[in-house]
Amino acid sequence: MSPLTPVEDVVRLKIMEALKPTTLEIHNDSHLHAHHKAMQGTVSKETHFRVYVTSDAFKSKLQPTRHRMVYTLLKDEIDRPGGIHALQLRTRTPEEEQTQLQRDREEKGEYFRR
Repeated sequence: MSPLTPVEDVVRLKIMEALKPTTLEIHNDSHLHAHHKAMQGTVSKETHFRVYVTSDAFKSKLQPTRHRMVYTLLKDEIDRPGGIHALQLRTRTPEEEQTQLQRDREEKGEYFRR
């Protein structure tokens, strides 16, 4: 764990342990929002995150349920004073991730059908 990013480190640890993701990206965007009025006087410098999770744990679950799973994992970090203020989530199954990667390649012209 880094002493500079304790909240991000906890987010990563909780998601890794509970969801066993095949892909996990955490973007700490807090610095982009530090000047907002709502952030004035906030002790924490880690308040805004984008989290992209790919996990088998999301199979057969709708997006709202997947998001609730992550919110439940991070309840303490969200509820504490100065905690997570904004959490943007992208939750996918490995199959959904592969489908999206294929679409991205096709859009870039990297995939040719014969």
